[in-house]
Amino acid sequence: MQSKMKLAIAITTCLVLSLVLLLPSSNIFNRLKSDLTFTGSKKPREKLLGGLLATDFDEESCLSRYHQPSLRKPSPYKPSESLVSKLRSYEILHKHCGPGTKAYKRATEQLGHNDVRSSGDECRYVVWMPMFGLGNRMLSLVSVFLYALLTERVILVDQRKDITDLFCEPFPETSWLLPLDFPLTNQLDSFDRKHPRCYGTMLKNHATNSTTIPAHLYLDIFHDSRDHDKMFFCEGDQAFLGKVPWLVVKSNLYFVPSLWMIPSFQTKLIQLFPQKDTVFHHLARYLFQPTNQVWGMISRSYNAYLSRADERLGIQVRVYGKHAGYFQHVMDQILSCTQGEKLLPILAAPESQASNASTSPKLKAVLVTSLYPEYSDKLKNMFFERPSSTGEIIEVYQPSGERVQQTDKKLHDQKALAEIYLLSLTDKLVTSTRSTFGYVAQGLGGLKPWILYEPRNRIVPNPPCVRAMSMDPCLLRAPLHGCQSKIIKNTPFVRYCEDWTTGLKLVDV
Repeated sequence: MQSKMKLAIAITTCLVLSLVLLLPSSNIFNRLKSDLTFTGSKKPREKLLGGLLATDFDEESCLSRYHQPSLRKPSPYKPSESLVSKLRSYEILHKHCGPGTKAYKRATEQLGHNDVRSSGDECRYVVWMPMFGLGNRMLSLVSVFLYALLTERVILVDQRKDITDLFCEPFPETSWLLPLDFPLTNQLDSFDRKHPRCYGTMLKNHATNSTTIPAHLYLDIFHDSRDHDKMFFCEGDQAFLGKVPWLVVKSNLYFVPSLWMIPSFQTKLIQLFPQKDTVFHHLARYLFQPTNQVWGMISRSYNAYLSRADERLGIQVRVYGKHAGYFQHVMDQILSCTQGEKLLPILAAPESQASNASTSPKLKAVLVTSLYPEYSDKLKNMFFERPSSTGEIIEVYQPSGERVQQTDKKLHDQKALAEIYLLSLTDKLVTSTRSTFGYVAQGLGGLKPWILYEPRNRIVPNPPCVRAMSMDPCLLRAPLHGCQSKIIKNTPFVRYCEDWTTGLKLVDV
């Protein structure tokens, strides 16, 4: 009897397996695909930021990724299907080539040789190093990531500063952090224009040729880079650089506009970004998800000071000069701009002090970010002592005023990132000329700010400010000469910046 039962069970098992094997492969794939759209609690995953963000993350590890919609209005700028598809493809590439993989190990082993031994490497990399302040870093990191997307490279970021205290991992099931045991780690800080592997220096010394491909090169992309360094933006040089397995980049610029003027990149970029001035807006929202500690700062401040307002105005004040601080002419300029553009109301006449208690006045929250608290104190006292001419209630708030920039100090940088995000959550924005802090805020928020011109001789400029032509940041020192000079003249969607004559920015035309 037992043998008959065993035989029956065996036959039944075989029949079940046969039926499974006979199912069309597409049905099995669809079932797996369906399973991937559910979390552990079997709730369907929602698209994040219009499909911009991957959802394969643990929600508790990065609350900002899932909770941003609770603070931020939906962006009117939707990512293209091409961009979303490109990002999903990149995530697969990063997972295959990232740290800890066999491909990464093979690629790092090649760094022990002066030149590339074979041209069939499956993975190529670009290493980003943080330079200057937080705004500069975020701008250059987006630029390097876009370059990685365009050239099928894997981006790895130097983690020796405080990047892990600021941002969550952006790519699922892998890491974007350059391992501390990376073979060139001890050399990274020595990479400069004098380094023999600096691409600009090699060009200057005629030390490159089409038959010998170095295993790694250093790219110097700064506001004061030499003409030879700017050859990076030339089509022919990109053909050579495309063969180099490892590129190390140091930059303090948002060099995206110059990538648009490389002919082989332009076609791809137009497909990825049909609305050309949304590059930073989409890529920054994709890359920069604040850590839980920073997100706590953002959400607490927003809920306490901004959430109740009918309208939110952000004012970012950057004062240039060795002896920066509070200056009356800067305060006068802020008022001339904000009141002249009807961003803030003027004060009521002294004889109109009495307020109409029967009305329900609108509340306008004003968020001020500056190293110096005197600017927000002045605004706060003005609207406390006298009512506004419109009857609006004006509440002024400044999260911090630390007086001295302290880059690479964990808490200082976390506060700076929180303030950038808070500015991006406002409805209207005023920024200071050439401020990368302001550039990042406007890009994240999809805002076209009013830009305060830089005062000369302590005199309020006339006009005091100008409305930005697009939300995209400015490339402050563009390579205006050389291989891109003719392209600039014939590219209508790249224009000179409002706040800096040597700068270029993307506009949508």
